[in-house]
Amino acid sequence: MTKLLDKALEAVRRLPQDTQDEIARTMLELVGNEDLPEAVDSAHLPAVLEGLAQAKRGDFASEAEVEAAFRRFDP
Repeated sequence: MTKLLDKALEAVRRLPQDTQDEIARTMLELVGNEDLPEAVDSAHLPAVLEGLAQAKRGDFASEAEVEAAFRRFDP
């Protein structure tokens, strides 16, 4: 382990556990570890679950709906 990485990990050890977990997830994502599920903010969980249910039903947006959504971002 490099001295810089050792110093960074020592700093992370002093942080709250939830912050440590978030940093660990980011590190694993950077090195390509796909074993961890994506963290979902509890405020967004109902929308995520609804989206998964829609996908399971095959209820997807039409091409026109997708184009309309992207047009909202055009200047």
